[in-house]
Amino acid sequence: MPTTMDEVVDFISQLPTATQVAKVQEAAARRLRVIDKEAFAGIQNGSRARITDDLRPAVLRRLSGTVLNRNRTGSRAGFLLDEESTRRLREDPRNKYRIPADTERFQLPGNGVPVTCLELIEN
Repeated sequence: MPTTMDEVVDFISQLPTATQVAKVQEAAARRLRVIDKEAFAGIQNGSRARITDDLRPAVLRRLSGTVLNRNRTGSRAGFLLDEESTRRLREDPRNKYRIPADTERFQLPGNGVPVTCLELIEN
């Protein structure tokens, strides 16, 4: 008979030491990393994607473009905006990025967009 979630929670709540609870926490964190990696495996270099409403700053939400290389852990990726999104960002009064008028596609600076804030779109 499989263990229920209530049984797991009850078991954890009865652990007598912080060390034992920390071991459970570390195991849960490892499992979450695997789940995230599997969920976002399709977001690869060259994929077309849209930034979700979860990203801050809000001025970047719903912009689309091309995924560039992911970082070492796979949690973030460089992002090159398409022409329309580059124009929208350039014209948005909330924009803090300097985008020259002759730039057709703007690469977002910094250490990349969290892959959890990207959704794949059709080419």
